[in-house]
Order: sequence, then structure tokens, then C-alpha cells
Amino acid sequence: MERFKNVSFYYTLLLMFIVSMAAKYLAQIPTLKLFGHLVIALVIGMVLQMFTGLKEQVKGDIPFISNKFLRLGIILLGFKLALDRLLSEGKKTLVLAFFIVLFMILLTYYMCRLFKVDHELALLSACGCGICGAAAVMGVSGQLRAKTDNSVLAVAVVAILGTVFTLIEVALKPYLNLEPYNYGVFTGGSLHEIAHAVAAGGAGGQVALDTAILTKLSRVLMLIVVAIVLVVINRRSNSDAQGKMPMPYFILGFIAMSILGSYVSFLKPLTPYLVDAAYIFLGMAMASLGMSVNFKVIKERGLRVFTACFLSSVILMIACYLVAKFISELNSISDSLYISPQ
Repeated sequence: MERFKNVSFYYTLLLMFIVSMAAKYLAQIPTLKLFGHLVIALVIGMVLQMFTGLKEQVKGDIPFISNKFLRLGIILLGFKLALDRLLSEGKKTLVLAFFIVLFMILLTYYMCRLFKVDHELALLSACGCGICGAAAVMGVSGQLRAKTDNSVLAVAVVAILGTVFTLIEVALKPYLNLEPYNYGVFTGGSLHEIAHAVAAGGAGGQVALDTAILTKLSRVLMLIVVAIVLVVINRRSNSDAQGKMPMPYFILGFIAMSILGSYVSFLKPLTPYLVDAAYIFLGMAMASLGMSVNFKVIKERGLRVFTACFLSSVILMIACYLVAKFISELNSISDSLYISPQ
């Protein structure tokens, strides 16, 4: 409680808020849209930490903001996940999302280990690539008590690769021979951030965009499962962690907000504003992380983890294309069965 009596805390809070809002508006610029609000906030934070005097002034409050505001942002992000629509329309995408997340986490983790990336960074990168980008990295890092350097590096890798593969998939679209629905499955299943899935899916029209978002949100839902599994694994594998490993209560908050946003009618008109607030809080957390980044660590360790995640992302893109193509063929066969002979 002493923190809240200190004027410097409110100064730091205001600075992070300004950075988050600036990132939010910069993300509307076409050339920056692919990077998204959170990544831009991270980059601005990294730039600000170069001002030594400023960094010294805010360093005492940065860890608090990055930790607490991250959880608050993820809880409010639950309003973005429309459970009623997901359960009614997304039964197929939920099953697909489960296997994509499982496949990608295992593939990326072992690919990273093959390139001599340490366990913690490999797991953070795997969750970022497999689930939902920066938000997944930060959600899982809390469960792992991960080092800040590892969290920032994983976020940077996922952000860069997500942008690269968004451009690749949009460029390949004319040659993929996929219907809008299947193209939406392909982009929502293979890209890392929600912003990336929206950008690539939108290139295929409204049906592709809706399907991409639904597929991507199905993957976001898997963050709940992964966070809980990590708690169980850590408690079983480390007897010293008994009672110390935090339960992902913020994930329970995420589920609660999803339920409220889906089934409490008077909250539905407020959902866009609550989701905006979620991203502002997440942006503040990312800006705080940016001010804690160790550039030496990125320089020394970035290439190996980037290479490993790039290779696993290529494999995921090919696998999702084959799945989308398979669904397309199934739909064609199904349609032909309902055509009456002339």
C-alpha cells in the first residue's frame, strides 16, 4: 500500500498510459498496423529506457505495472471471446485449435531445444507461436516466474515472425486456391497474433475474416488449458514449488468476463470499450517490459530462437494449408452428395 502514497508511482503510471495510448493510435497507421498495439508499446518502452535518468526514476514501479496490469488486461480481454458464438459456431475450430496449439507448442519447444535455446525461453516462444502471440507469452511467463529478458525476447520473436508470415500468406493468397472460409481457417490457424489473423483474413473478404477471427479466438481459449497445465507440471516436477507456484487466477477472471460478455445482455454494448481498456492495460504492461529489456541478451541469444521459431512457423503454415485444403475437399464431396441427378 506504500506504493500508492508515492507520487513517483503515479508519474510512472501516467507515462505508461501515454505510451500505451500513443501505441494504440500508431497501430492505426497502415504501415504499422501489422505490428499491433502491444508490440508498438513494447518498442516505445525499449526506446524510452535508453534515457538513463528516466529509467532510474521509474524502475521501482515498472515491475508492479508490468505484472498487475498484464493480468488486469488479460481478464478484460475475456470480453473479446464471445463464448456463445464460439460454442454455437466454433465447434470445429475448437477441435482444430486444440491440435494446432498442441502440435505447435511441442514442435517449437523441441525445435528451440535443438538449437540450444534454454528451457524457459523455448517454452515462452512455443506458447507465443502456438497460442496467441505476446499475450500468451506474458500470460505464461507469470506462471513460470520467467526472467524479463526471456519474456521480452520471446515477444519480439513472435511479433517479427507474425508480421513476416502475415505478408507471406497475403502474397500467396492468389496461388492457394482456397475458398474464403478455408482461407480463413488457414490464416486463423497459422498466424500468431489476433492482429495478424485479422490482417491476413481480411484480405480474403468478410467470410474469410470472420472465420479467421473465430479460428484464432479458439486458439486464444487454449491459453486457459496451457496455463493450468503448467501449474500442475511445475508443482509435480518441483517439490520446492509446493505452495509457491501461483494459480492462474487471472485466467479464471478471463473466463468469467467471457461468460458475462456473452450472456449478460446489458454488457454487450459495452464490450468494445472494455476490450479497448484491456488493450490499453496490456499496452502499459508491454511498455513497462520494454523499459526492462536487456539489449545484450537479445544480441547474444536472439538468432538461435528466431531461427527455431521461423522453421516451426513454416511447418505450421504448411500444415494449416493442408488442413484447409482437406476441409475444402470434404466440403466439395459433401456438396456433391446433395446434388440430385438430373
